[in-house]
Amino acid sequence: MLWATMTTAAAVAVVAMMPAAAAIAGGSSSQHSASSYPGKYPVVSTDKGKVRGEADSMVTSFKGIPFAAPPVGNLRWKAPVEAAKWRGVLDATKFGGSCTQGTGWDPGYDQPTLNEDCLYLNVYRPSNVKAKNLPVFVWNHGGGNTGGAGKDTNPDKFVTRSDVVYVTINYRLGAMGWLDTASLEQSNRNDGATGNFGLLDQQAALKWVQKNIRAFGGDKNNITLAGQSAGASNTCAQLASPGAKGIIDHAIMQSGGCSARTADAARASGLRFATQIGCADVATQVSCLRGKTPAEVLAAQTAVRQSGPVAGNRVLPSNPLDLLKAGTLTKVPVIVGAVSDEAQQSVFGSNDYLGNPITTQRLSELISTTYPAAAAQVAAAYPAASYWSPSVAWGDILSDQSACSTQTLRDRMANNTRTYSYEFAEKNGPPFTSIWRLNTDYPFGATHVNDLGYLGDYLGTALPFSTDQVALSNQMISYWSSFAEDGSPNVRYAPVWPKYTPQGKLLQFVAPSAQVVSHATLDAEHNCQLWDAVAPAA
Repeated sequence: MLWATMTTAAAVAVVAMMPAAAAIAGGSSSQHSASSYPGKYPVVSTDKGKVRGEADSMVTSFKGIPFAAPPVGNLRWKAPVEAAKWRGVLDATKFGGSCTQGTGWDPGYDQPTLNEDCLYLNVYRPSNVKAKNLPVFVWNHGGGNTGGAGKDTNPDKFVTRSDVVYVTINYRLGAMGWLDTASLEQSNRNDGATGNFGLLDQQAALKWVQKNIRAFGGDKNNITLAGQSAGASNTCAQLASPGAKGIIDHAIMQSGGCSARTADAARASGLRFATQIGCADVATQVSCLRGKTPAEVLAAQTAVRQSGPVAGNRVLPSNPLDLLKAGTLTKVPVIVGAVSDEAQQSVFGSNDYLGNPITTQRLSELISTTYPAAAAQVAAAYPAASYWSPSVAWGDILSDQSACSTQTLRDRMANNTRTYSYEFAEKNGPPFTSIWRLNTDYPFGATHVNDLGYLGDYLGTALPFSTDQVALSNQMISYWSSFAEDGSPNVRYAPVWPKYTPQGKLLQFVAPSAQVVSHATLDAEHNCQLWDAVAPAA
């Protein structure tokens, strides 16, 4: 996500923590008693206590439910532990705090979030459906594992157009979620949590769902874990983690791969981080790290980025990519795909475009330094004169390389389990929410994150879709919700989504309707013959 690449600890404002207990009230508040109709504030019992949500005519929501104890003090850089029980009724009409992160383009993150009490989830269900045991759709947010929150996704239109219980979750980010040092490993030797705190937070949320979702109308034996970008990569990691085995029934991966850091690489990066923050001494490192403020953690993280799962431990014994290649990743039905112009957003958001637009000469330099053995071939395939600007040419180069890597991913996934694949290629819609607000004429195409607006409202904005794009949105929601129901995305009155086989057929989403395309067609559209030779997928 664009704003995740622009995090900083430059601001000094402090976001105060509000413990879950502060939101607990016995009986009815004046707000609740003032309700003009019955059922406005439904109460549901969970294993830790009762929660009071809020119903409207279409969607009933329960926000800010703690699924684990606040990871503060001695629980910082520890595996999540169960939340404490509460008395009375928890007010679940407002979101819980987001996890520590820097600033971003969205107004909700225009100041750094210096909050650690953040392990909350949100539950949404159709208000007018009386049936129990609805399919459960759990959304694993993106943000480069350094930004984002469950509240960023408003699933109302997904919920109103399908009978599912929809859950969005938080998990620890950046160094708070993914730091690995030898000293932290020693302090967590009993559970091997080090480096994968964020992954374990996601598992804690999934286990909460499995334990409690029936009370909200969901089926604990029918859980789909879906994610985009880092959330998609984390979803793949969950399919490789023993701790998530038996919880996930279907998986959806949008614009993300299957990879993890090696333990050695994570430790080396963690040591650089510890040195940067002033905690290099091994003997006192853990207490020193826990003594640093969130602002100090963010500042060190800006210099030495910490993000993403670590393989080679009890939480993630093997790299998910290795299991995928071997065909031994957990075998559940999977949807896997990406957008056709993944990199245009990141090129636009980089300093190269905003502060110093890429010139024809600079494009030539980028090609030569990035692809030294094939610079002439790449330059010939992407001549700057054929593009709106050299920046767009560079974005097209990076996007096509990414698309061809996705081609390899979908083939590997199809060799592992039942797979349905897609490419989102609606190039004429409004771009990524925060960029759309800038009213720029940059030709983004179907760039990273653009597909999310067709499945829900993202970052607080309902994008201005055309009638044809609304039709595409309805169709995509139908496919996604059908897949959550039984592992097959197919619905009546829409093109048949074929099961994907290596080098086979998939769906391409272009308004107003999906269409079946072949692997060969996408190979040609994205110059994959070139990229498979120049930059083959790992």
